[in-house]
Amino acid sequence: MGKLHTSEITLKVGLDENRVPETLTWSAEDGGITNEEAKAMLLSVWDSKNQESLKIDLWTKDMPVDEMKVFFHQTLVSLSDTFMKATQDEKMTATMKDFCDYFAEKLELKK
Repeated sequence: MGKLHTSEITLKVGLDENRVPETLTWSAEDGGITNEEAKAMLLSVWDSKNQESLKIDLWTKDMPVDEMKVFFHQTLVSLSDTFMKATQDEKMTATMKDFCDYFAEKLELKK
């Protein structure tokens, strides 16, 4: 059996005196990314033992609300794509995409 390769993704959060995020950076050596700045992040992991999703949601205090709305919309679209890849459930994926369209319409994101 060959040697197992590992890959590391690093997140760094710079906090102000009240422990509110001011800066977010991430690195992924295998992806060629080093200390890339971000304004927001959503991280979910699956705890199989407890059968629950664990998450970290962070955004910097200077993240504009209009960008947060776009970020959420794009995340929802991405999640529906991932759901399709993981489950091959076309009917539910279409329902999720319909919701993404509704979400964008209600927030007036579509030009």
